Order: sequence, then structure tokens, then C-alpha cells
Amino acid sequence: AIGLLLGNKKARKFGGKAITYGGLAALGVIAYKAYNNWQQQQNGAAPQAQPQTVDRLPEAQAEVHSHAILQAIVGAAKADGHIDERERQMIEGEVAKLTSDREVQGWLERELNKPLDPAEIARAASTPEIAAEMYLASLLMVDEESFMERSYLEELARQLRLEPSFKLELENQARQALQRLA
Repeated sequence: AIGLLLGNKKARKFGGKAITYGGLAALGVIAYKAYNNWQQQQNGAAPQAQPQTVDRLPEAQAEVHSHAILQAIVGAAKADGHIDERERQMIEGEVAKLTSDREVQGWLERELNKPLDPAEIARAASTPEIAAEMYLASLLMVDEESFMERSYLEELARQLRLEPSFKLELENQARQALQRLA
């Protein structure tokens, strides 16, 4: 769960199980709202059809989608320069609650141990929708007051090729979602 992963106050307010389909769907809905608002601001385009949230995807696509979001969460946890033992235990514990698949747990262990690379993380975004959700998940994890974490977010957005105005709309939608939960 995003809220439990790092004990992050902002993420705890978001609540829910961000690694589960429900939490990923919530990220998808926020990203969808941001995209529609951004499109209307850009050229007055009509909103798209229903969002393709992870709960509506075939299992194989949902798996790829979930891995990308989890990779973004792990990257955001590293943004301050390290993952401490408490953060590691929370991440591993949440993933263990969701799956006992040794392959997934091995993948997570490798992700936790390798150096932070926003470009590599961004390569997991196979669609613009996933890119937006990866940015949102990361945004909800970091302390925006921290220079290192804010710098990481800026580089991740650049690597995800998010338009600056769309990035701002994602941030605005995330703030609004958090305010509704406060």
C-alpha cells in the first residue's frame, strides 16, 4: 500500500492499496482526470472515453502495469539517496501480503538493491497512461520539500516525456485528491 510502504504522511492520506488493483485504478482515475483537464486546456478537446484503469485490463497487461507502478514506487523511495531498513521491510512486507510468487519477490529484491536510475524506471512506461500513473505514484511517495526528492521527480517527469503543463495538471489533481481525503 502506498500509505504503508514508506510511512509517508502524504501517502498515508491517499490510503488504499496502491499496489493492488483498487489502488492502481485510483491512480488511473486521477491520471485520467488530469489528462482530460489538460486536453481541454490545450485545445478544447472533448474528454476521452472511460479510463483504461488496471482493473479493466487483461491479466497480462495488468501485470506489466503493476510492475511499472511498483518500480516507480521503489524509485521514489530511493530518491532521498537510500532505502533504510524500515522502508525496505515495509515494501517487502506489503508485496509479500499480495503475492508469494518467488519470481516477483526476487525481482523486487533486485529493484531495491540496484542504483536509482530515472531513465531505466521511465522505460517501464509502455503507454502514456502508465507514465502518468508512475509519476503520480512517485509524487505521492516523495517529500516535495526535499531538494533531492524534488530533483528526482523532475528528472523522472523528463524521462517519462511528460509535457510540463500535463505534469502540473497531474500535480494539481494529486493535491485535490489529497485535500478531499484530509
